[in-house]
Amino acid sequence: MSDRKRVGDSDASKHQVTGSAPGVSAENNDGGYNAGIAVFSYIIGGIIVWSLIGWGLDYLWGTRWFVLAGALLGAVGGFYLSHMHGLTSTRKNAGDRPAASGPSKDGKH
Repeated sequence: MSDRKRVGDSDASKHQVTGSAPGVSAENNDGGYNAGIAVFSYIIGGIIVWSLIGWGLDYLWGTRWFVLAGALLGAVGGFYLSHMHGLTSTRKNAGDRPAASGPSKDGKH
């Protein structure tokens, strides 16, 4: 996802919208509450959706284990999405900003 930012034209609207997760502000003034709700939504939503898909496959094929596999897949997928949106990282560096991830800019370790 790209980091889209939109700044209002007037001085009264100083909220920025980023391309991270829905409901998570750029300043993180909410202390992680919105991030926690987003993580919870991703995981529970994934479990529900993939369990229903598994239930449908169980119904069609006469099996009984796809619903469990769907629930596990949904939980893992929800956690993966929340991790990719940067909601599960708690690492901070000196500037109280999230620590950089990935290779360094100079190409060394």
